[in-house]
Amino acid sequence: MKAATELVWFKSTYSSGEGGDCVEVATCPHTVHVRDSKDTNRPGLAASSDAWAAFVGFAAHRIG
Repeated sequence: MKAATELVWFKSTYSSGEGGDCVEVATCPHTVHVRDSKDTNRPGLAASSDAWAAFVGFAAHRIG
């Protein structure tokens, strides 16, 4: 697994840049990494690509 410093992180498009609740995501071929953009030294989460897709689908259905 790559170290967090080697990953390319993308901030949520919903982040305002004003210090609100923000997440960053980095993808690898079979893993999606998620971390708090306000505290990048804190351990993040890692999920399989399939689990992440299921979570995003569920969240989109519940929010939309």
